Amino acid sequence: MNFTISSPANAVIGRYNLILQVTSGNKILSRFLGQFVLLFNPWCPGDDVYMANENERKEYVLNENGIIFVGNARYIEARGWYYGQFQDHLLNICLTMLDLSLYYRQDPAIDVSRRGDPKYVGRVISSMINGNDNDNGVLLGKWQGSFYSHENPSRWDGSVVILQKWRQDNYKPVQYGQCWVFAGVMCTVLRCLGIPTRLISNFNSAHDVDRNLSIDKYYDSSGKSLNIGKDSTWDYHVWNESWFIRPDLGMSYNGWQVLDATPQEQSK
Repeated sequence: MNFTISSPANAVIGRYNLILQVTSGNKILSRFLGQFVLLFNPWCPGDDVYMANENERKEYVLNENGIIFVGNARYIEARGWYYGQFQDHLLNICLTMLDLSLYYRQDPAIDVSRRGDPKYVGRVISSMINGNDNDNGVLLGKWQGSFYSHENPSRWDGSVVILQKWRQDNYKPVQYGQCWVFAGVMCTVLRCLGIPTRLISNFNSAHDVDRNLSIDKYYDSSGKSLNIGKDSTWDYHVWNESWFIRPDLGMSYNGWQVLDATPQEQSK
């Protein structure tokens, strides 16, 4: 007997059990046939993550190697990064990440039912890449002080070893990460799940804490700088963009969507 599985384009991603049930009179026989995994499909026109251009699919879904730009506006440095989204056990790690999230723990049924929506999955993964919410996140951030007892963020050059260490340490946050590390690992996870994703580097990056859309600096009457405002400008910042449609906002918002896993502030 041959089976053909035809899943809806908006089906929930994750692991599925395939069971054969035979009814004969009053008898019902069930037999477990195996397990399969459904992912987002950028090749499927009906999927929210559909990407029409084959070259872009090769770059933003299939490419396991990339370059991350860091430094400052006057001296931009290119770092090689190995995403490795197709390496052994990476898919299991990424699916487990969904099940460890606070979203799943608070309401498993609702969480799983929303996993066909790349907006929702992107938000869950964005939360899980950092461990600042006590949610078994992948990486702990650190920007100052000594790194001698753990890994200096500048020494990471790929996502696979970080994700494997996270699993081996029973899902305790790996120490340490900074923005480009969070973004590199997030790119790996989203590409692994089938969501086209890229990295964005921004130099002289404004961090507007009070949300008035400006960077405020204060000086006294003699021109001396006052340490009042919390706004800042970073040499650079790295985040992600993922490709999917936005039926909630309208067609003009379809395309690249911003996701930032660096835990500089709690997301609302």
